[in-house]
Amino acid sequence: MDLLFRDDPYLKSCEATVVSAGPEGLRLDRTVFYPMGGGQPGDCGRLSLADGSTLRVVDTRKGETHEDVVHVLEEGTAPPAPGTAVTAEIDWERRHRLMRMHTCLHLLCSVVTGEVTGGQIGDGKGRLDFNLPDTQLDKEGITAALNRLIEENHPVASRWISDDDLATQPDLVRTMSVKPPSGTGRVRLLDIAGVDLQPCGGTHVARTGEIGKVRVGKIENKGRQNRRVNILFDD
Repeated sequence: MDLLFRDDPYLKSCEATVVSAGPEGLRLDRTVFYPMGGGQPGDCGRLSLADGSTLRVVDTRKGETHEDVVHVLEEGTAPPAPGTAVTAEIDWERRHRLMRMHTCLHLLCSVVTGEVTGGQIGDGKGRLDFNLPDTQLDKEGITAALNRLIEENHPVASRWISDDDLATQPDLVRTMSVKPPSGTGRVRLLDIAGVDLQPCGGTHVARTGEIGKVRVGKIENKGRQNRRVNILFDD
């Protein structure tokens, strides 16, 4: 399957062909839909058929491999047969909000030092949990630091390194609970120039200025060591 979102996260639609259809959903030969993973929700949107009809895609998930994307249709929808040509179109406004928040959480990793024990990206909000025993976090200070990095409008880009190169640079991996996929020979890095560099397969904005103003919501103690930092858009 050709995962078009990897090379162009701003691509909103594509022409595709149904490869298979089953109870779990549809597989296409190519897609702009990002599947749930790495704390980022799967895309939703629609598939348009040649006869003018449309099918709602309510979720997108990984299949058996990281190259396999399953498009989950609205319950009760009769799937099109393999070989059917479709136009796949994501809910762009929602995706863009997820991209903005995902990139913001990478900025948060550069502001708060500590291993990441968990995280979640939501529509208009996000959070990261840090392994920070006996540490008091400054809510206003983190907010100011994030907005400064956003206003500086750093470029954001992805690149690939080999599994072997990653093995020699273990400090690149910030997450304790989720390890980057390996075994395919290469790993994708998200590089915010001069700010943050770590493995990530998600979709991101092209520059930090696109994130917009944010603020830190609650900072919570989640167990003896975990500190949860909640981020919100401050529109």
